[in-house]
Amino acid sequence: MSAESSKPLCFWRNRYLLMRHGHSQANERGLIISSPERGLYDFGLSPLGEKQLLAVAQQWRWPTPTKVVHSDFLRTTQTAERVASVFDLTLEKEERLRERYFGEFDGQADRYYPDVWALDAEDAEHQQHQVEPVSKVAARMCAVINELECRCEGETVLVVSHGDPLQILLTALADRPLAQHREQLALQPASITLLGD
Repeated sequence: MSAESSKPLCFWRNRYLLMRHGHSQANERGLIISSPERGLYDFGLSPLGEKQLLAVAQQWRWPTPTKVVHSDFLRTTQTAERVASVFDLTLEKEERLRERYFGEFDGQADRYYPDVWALDAEDAEHQQHQVEPVSKVAARMCAVINELECRCEGETVLVVSHGDPLQILLTALADRPLAQHREQLALQPASITLLGD
């Protein structure tokens, strides 16, 4: 799917706060944790991640969220919980916001990320090493935004996901070639990007 066909169909009935999870145990250990088998119940926030979320909550400088939608991985769930508790909001799990699956590199050292990104830059459809194609990530991420746009209006939605999927989403929304997603400014742990203002 191209970036253009991945774009939401109805801009913008809502505002979106795109948030990368806080620093995680996987970040701390330098591991790629991308499968549900590893990510749903293990590798939550690190002590640094907990401190980041506390600081974000205490120094909130974005519009107040009215809805929280998050990846069901442990690190994103914990991140969403920390923010939702500040604003007394309920959580909505969304599997399509999961980490990109890194295939054969799942559970391996994070030094393999650049190898995958180099392949991405050549072809957003590649599935080498059984990696989830960039185009598929863009389609599922944009589908979440599409659905929120169609069923909600006037909401400020906190969307908690992962670094690669959020960079891919931002690339698609900017109508840029998906193979260029790594040219998008890297999202730091616990960072928030505002859309729709």
